[in-house]
Order: sequence, then structure tokens, then C-alpha cells
Amino acid sequence: MLAYVLPGAARAAGIAISSADSQAAVQLPPEPEAYRTDHYRSPVPLTLHGATVLSDEQAQKLWSEKSAVFIDVYPHPPKPAGLPAGTLWRETTHRSIENAVWLPNVGYGVLSPKIDAYFRRNLKTLTHGDKSKELVFFCLKNCWMSWNAAKRALSYGYTNIDWYRDGSDGWQESGGFLDEVHPLP
Repeated sequence: MLAYVLPGAARAAGIAISSADSQAAVQLPPEPEAYRTDHYRSPVPLTLHGATVLSDEQAQKLWSEKSAVFIDVYPHPPKPAGLPAGTLWRETTHRSIENAVWLPNVGYGVLSPKIDAYFRRNLKTLTHGDKSKELVFFCLKNCWMSWNAAKRALSYGYTNIDWYRDGSDGWQESGGFLDEVHPLP
């Protein structure tokens, strides 16, 4: 079931919505109990229980203060197994918020044990083991992967989680710069 949220009502409730959303009433899904496991590029809810949902201005403020770790969870296709010898493989490039860390594939609804371990290990490294370190999760606009990743970090015991729902799209639209990033190994 989808909810219709009027932009004025969202602002009155302290919920930031993008300028594109303010053009008309917005059709948004309610916050689910579980992780999203399909249709990752579709409208996302306005909330994530246990996390702070950031507006463009709030994200830019945190970024300029350098007080939080920005984590991009945009997916990255792996090199196909079994490529014939001599086949040229070109890594894909990805543009993200300046100085963000790219942890690809951690936003799927179901993680393999290998990706789960990768996510946990890198969160521990990025926070130096401090589960209260502020973490900002993002992807693109209308991308459930950042919502899933932020929810999963909460389930791992991290307590200072932000979700930047407009992601690198909103960042760029609001005047922020993007840089080419490479996935953390």
C-alpha cells in the first residue's frame, strides 16, 4: 500500500523532501518491517526507524564538518566468472560524493555470507570499532539499497545512522561535487 504525502505536510513534520517531490503530491511506500528484496529503483519511504533521514542541507553540513563517514552502497557488477583467456575486462566507473567510501553490493535485501562479512569488516575499520561513530548511507534517489544498508548497520549495533535518501543525485542537484570512486577491497 502506498501513502500520499503532501509536500507541505512533510515539511511541517520536519521531513525533508526533494524539490522534484514538491511539484505535486508524492506517492511513497510506508516503511516496511523487513529489507526490500526487489525493485530497488523505486520510490522509498520518508522514514527509517532508528536512523536520521537527512535533507540535502543536513548532508552538506555533515560533509563540510567532516564529522561523519559517508558510505555509498551503489552496486558494482563483479567480473564474470569463466571469461575466456585474453578477454578484456573493463571495470565500471562510479561517481559519488567527494571523499565518500564505496561499499558496493551491501544494500541488497539478502546478503551472501561473503558480502555480509565484507560489510561488517569495513564498518568496523571505518569506525575504528566505535559503534557510535556517525555513518551516512546513500546511493541514488529512489534507491532502496541505501535504506537496506542503513537498516542493516542498525541491526549490527551501530547507533548513529543517517540515511541520505536523495543520495548522489540530490547531492549534485543541490550544488555538491562528485568524484570518481573505487570500491573498497
